[in-house]
Amino acid sequence: MNLKGRSFLTLKDFTPEEIMYLLDLAAKLKEQKKQRITGNRLKGKNIALIFEKPSTRTRCAFTIGCIDEGGHPEYLGKDDIQLGYKESVEDTARVLGRMFDGIEFRGFSQDTVEKLAKYSKVPVWNGLTDEYHPTQILADFLTLKEQFHTLKGLKLVFVGDGRNNMANSLMIGASKMGIHFTILAPKSLWPKEDLVSLCLGYAKTSGSIITITEDLEAVSGADAIYTDVWCSMGEEDKAAERIALLKPYQVNTELMKKSGKDSTVFLHCLPAVKGNEVTEEVFEQFADIVFDEAENRMHTIKAVMVATLGNE
Repeated sequence: MNLKGRSFLTLKDFTPEEIMYLLDLAAKLKEQKKQRITGNRLKGKNIALIFEKPSTRTRCAFTIGCIDEGGHPEYLGKDDIQLGYKESVEDTARVLGRMFDGIEFRGFSQDTVEKLAKYSKVPVWNGLTDEYHPTQILADFLTLKEQFHTLKGLKLVFVGDGRNNMANSLMIGASKMGIHFTILAPKSLWPKEDLVSLCLGYAKTSGSIITITEDLEAVSGADAIYTDVWCSMGEEDKAAERIALLKPYQVNTELMKKSGKDSTVFLHCLPAVKGNEVTEEVFEQFADIVFDEAENRMHTIKAVMVATLGNE
């Protein structure tokens, strides 16, 4: 499959077959990494890493993934370039596109990453925006495949802020891959109707069932229960209000038991605020899987770079 030259901005842009290709490539690269085999697929490639928002996993994954394959990553923090301040996003994109072979962007606006892709004329990868977090979904799905050896037909329940970038992106990915997906959240934090409609369209093709509800009993039959922080970056002023609203949706032992399955796993994209969205007890019970998921950011991000920019 040839994804050369493609940007990775949202999973809306990729077919189920292309997503599975990236997951299979990531699994292969992970196995090679375990055997201490690295490659030269990004040899001679210079990659710009633009970070408006700080990061642990995204920055480390892009940096190590790039170096493992012989490329050169250049970190550009918000104080290093004039993105959208003294220089327009369009002009910054045109400059970077002449100097770099690929660009990662992690920041606030989806519009910014879209403009970078349009004007730079090189592959651009979305490391997170307020709307979408597509690289995280690849890591999540690789983790699910490692646990259950399949994706199609699994039941995945996202609990918490149902309109954040994780809920949005999981719904897109799940509806494309035939995963039955439930958002369990208070009505005021449900996703936008236009995105739900789009995903229902994907679900018709894949056989996925999409459910959005306030009912805690919806975790019944879940293969995986997923949560994220209750306040995303930039929303810290809403913390008290969110905690009050979402306290009934905490992932605790009682909620995990409602799945009715001993095989149910817990997932979290990290960082976690233990005591808020998940209890320490549940987090530690499933820590090995959560940190597999964190490690899988590196292997899936490497796969995206290799597939869209690699020399092979």
